[in-house]
Amino acid sequence: MRECVDLKGRVAWVTGSSRGIGSGVADYLAGCGAAVALHGTSPTSIRSLGEGDTLQAAAESMARRHGVETAAVHGDLTDVETVRRAAAAVRERFGVIDILVNCAGGDIGARGVSAPLAGKPEANDAVFVSLDDLRSVFERNLMTCIYCCREIVPQMMERRAGRVINIGSIAALKGTESSVIYSTAKAAVHQYSRCLAIQLRGYDVTVNVVAPGDIVTERWKASRDYDQAKMVEAGTLDRYGRVEEVARVVAFLASEAAGYVSGQVIRVDGGSQSWPC
Repeated sequence: MRECVDLKGRVAWVTGSSRGIGSGVADYLAGCGAAVALHGTSPTSIRSLGEGDTLQAAAESMARRHGVETAAVHGDLTDVETVRRAAAAVRERFGVIDILVNCAGGDIGARGVSAPLAGKPEANDAVFVSLDDLRSVFERNLMTCIYCCREIVPQMMERRAGRVINIGSIAALKGTESSVIYSTAKAAVHQYSRCLAIQLRGYDVTVNVVAPGDIVTERWKASRDYDQAKMVEAGTLDRYGRVEEVARVVAFLASEAAGYVSGQVIRVDGGSQSWPC
């Protein structure tokens, strides 16, 4: 049986939840009793890596399994008007958004996830990455986060209540010679979150970052070579993580138990990184 914090009566919007970590986070929050709005780039973006049929079907299945209300919204969150329309649809359905989880992102270039290696930019370094890929990765990761916070946080400030959880990455916490723009964009997400947390202290709204390590998802498997020996799920921390291990931390940060936790970057990586953030 899943052990959950109590999120009954809360409404969560999880961006980028048609697949991967976002999908798992949304499902876990629903299992904790929250009403959940799913989001994908399109009504059928869930199909891209074989994780479902339609976003609406996923929302309906989640509602049945957990006995909660759900909704499905779609659109490209790199466009600020689309963010406004999607947020308005969630508010129209549920009234308020108590929990914002910015999970939309990924090291995905301009050609999208259908490109080789599930969309990773071809020249994925600090100098030769194409400008189109550079813009795509920054917009998918940083700008979607900022746009959604700008749209949702003012209402949290008015109500003096809310939780913002942004999904970062341990890639943002060290130098690297590959996935450079992704690492840089996630580092910016971390810093934006710290700044937003300071701004919102007086409003009793918390802002935190969850920074996953290597977490097994369909896109993660499609985008790299990996060590089959590290696919075990227990008995060692020297392994790849599972989506639910990220989702548990998100649920904690969304709960009353984390009411005095803000401005933090919390790694979920089995201890692969142990230096200060």
